Amino acid sequence: MVSDLEPRILELLDGGDVSGAATEALRGFGPQVLGYLTAVLRNEDDAHDVFSQFAEDLWKGLPGFRRESAVRTWAFRLAWHAAARYARDPYRKRGRPILTTEASKIAEEVRSTMSTYAPGGRADKLMKLRESLDPEEQTLLILRVDKAMPWEDVAEVMRADGEPATPAALRKRFERLKEKLGRLAREQGLIE
Repeated sequence: MVSDLEPRILELLDGGDVSGAATEALRGFGPQVLGYLTAVLRNEDDAHDVFSQFAEDLWKGLPGFRRESAVRTWAFRLAWHAAARYARDPYRKRGRPILTTEASKIAEEVRSTMSTYAPGGRADKLMKLRESLDPEEQTLLILRVDKAMPWEDVAEVMRADGEPATPAALRKRFERLKEKLGRLAREQGLIE
């Protein structure tokens, strides 16, 4: 159950079972993170590559987790940064093997349980509308609407290194994003 996932992860960390905590985090939050990455990167293969990097980052970073946010929020922040690194990497097509075999195994397990999006009709048009957004707009929409994260957590995920995003600024940006989506939906005949 997702509601007791966070305490279970922290309990495993407190007990010194980093491997168990990482496994729980990847299995529990992995499907949400992979769905987020697929939406933001707009390419399933790229999302899988970044998800592997995310899994490795989580596995390696969990022992140093400072509990300044929820594990779920921290996981999305790791995913956001992994996606940003991937987008900046001119050699990303070369690929590199994941170093942590346990993380790799669990990442593959999560990927194999995710179904791919089946295009068709109105849902396809809505998906294309979302895909027209830039990655930051998609992230804002996914975290706030799809993942129902509080504004403070969204701000933590989207915080640039050294420059915090404020919940108030994100709420304002979200309002502009809703207006933009409404306009685009009307232009495409999805709403009246």
